[in-house]
Order: sequence, then C-alpha cells, then structure tokens
Amino acid sequence: KELRANGWTQMQIAKATGSTQSTVSRQISKPVTSLGASADETTVDGWAKELANSLAQYGPDANVVRQRLVFELQFAGGQALRYDKTLTGMDLDADQTSKALIRRLEWATGRLDLRRLKTYMPAVGMNIAACLNDAASIDDVAAYPGRMTVVDDVLRRHETPEFGASSHLASMLLQAKEVDGEKVAILNIRPPTLDGMVDQGDINYISDELDYKLGYAKKGVLQGHTGRLDIVLDEGAFGWEPALYILGPNPMDLVDRAHAIIDAMNTE
Repeated sequence: KELRANGWTQMQIAKATGSTQSTVSRQISKPVTSLGASADETTVDGWAKELANSLAQYGPDANVVRQRLVFELQFAGGQALRYDKTLTGMDLDADQTSKALIRRLEWATGRLDLRRLKTYMPAVGMNIAACLNDAASIDDVAAYPGRMTVVDDVLRRHETPEFGASSHLASMLLQAKEVDGEKVAILNIRPPTLDGMVDQGDINYISDELDYKLGYAKKGVLQGHTGRLDIVLDEGAFGWEPALYILGPNPMDLVDRAHAIIDAMNTE
C-alpha cells in the first residue's frame, strides 16, 4: 500500500517483490491483519514502511536481480523450522524448466476449489494446461491426460501432468498465445446458462466487472481478436459442448482468475 501511494503499479510491485500481480491486488484490497500484540504490529508496520521507502528510492524501473526469503517458526521445546531461499533471476536449462512447469501446474491444480467448480464442471470434464513462452506445438503444452471429473465430491484426475496430453485445450492455448503472448495457462469450465442457452449477459457482466477482455471461438477455433485476451467463449454447436476458457499468465494466477470469475457469476 505504501508503494501504491508512491505511484507504483501492481505489476511493478509484483516484479520487485518476486510476487504476482494478482497476489499484490489481493493484499492491497485486504484489511490489515491484527497480530494480537501491539509491539509486533509496530515492528511489522515499521519494517513494511522502511522497505517501501527504500524501494521507492530506487524507483519502479530498478532491476532487482535477487530476492532472498527467510521464514522461521519457533516451537515450544526449542525446536524451529527455518526456510532461507534466494531468487537469483537465473534461467533454468530446458529440462529443468519443463519440470518446473509441471510442478507449478500440480501446485495450481491443488488450489482448485471444488466447492466453486462443481457447478461449472463441463459434461466432458475439465482440464488445466500450461506452456512455456516459446511453445509452438501441442507437444509443448503440459496438461493432465484425460479429463478432471467430480466423483463423490472429489476432483478426480490423472496423477501427473504430461506434455502433449491434451490436444484440444493445447490448441486453444496456442491460438490465444498468438494473440496475447502473456497468456501461457488455460482451463475450461461450463459457461453460465439461461433457459438452456449460454447466458451472454452474465458473460458480459464478468468481462466488465473484472476487466477481463472477452474473445470468441467457434468449435475450438478462435475468432478474430487483437490485444489482451483473458476469457474465450465458445457457444458450442450440434455435438459440440459450450465452453468458457479462462487464460492466465501462469498456472497459479489462472486458478485465482477462475475462482474470481465463478464468484462473479454467482453474484450477478
């Protein structure tokens, strides 16, 4: 909040702190958490202000080359857990990068909220996919083999994502990436309906309320679109189930977007 007051954008804050724009947005909109001890609150507030002022002196365009994260928990009996990680800004090699993408996809999938999703689960099942920035073919896109389905209120899926596992979702992601190069993650849900038809009014509300740019597809083929692209509506056809594709800049942000969209549909 201090950096926002100094004119920094959410994206600039995310870049400097090693976070994401959606996480920064959530933190800014949340009320300040009470710690239950005034001394602790003073310490945290002072540290936050000191860090914000220091970053402000460097400016939002400063090139942060390393972020170090230290987190420690002290338990009764003298035991402690300590995590000390450094973000170096170095690139992984091709194999490491692919494995890292698979892990991020697994982590993101674990955050999917079934309570939100089950009402919008497509009849054919859903999937989630992601690719690297240089992806050029379906084999460059990671997804879960088969589809995710709800069985006994449990989200069932294949254990591990694989590259080349979903031709349909991969194709839509690659088409969207051609239009908006920042979008490298995608999932599909069932669009809202009214009297058995896709509720276009609800879709328009989502687009306006969340400032998500809407595109259209016909039977899996993206229609003409330029600029930012956040959601794609395929109204379906005979033998082709309607679908709402949600796009994101990474798998974790994608899940946050999906939850926000579903919440908006439920309140419209």
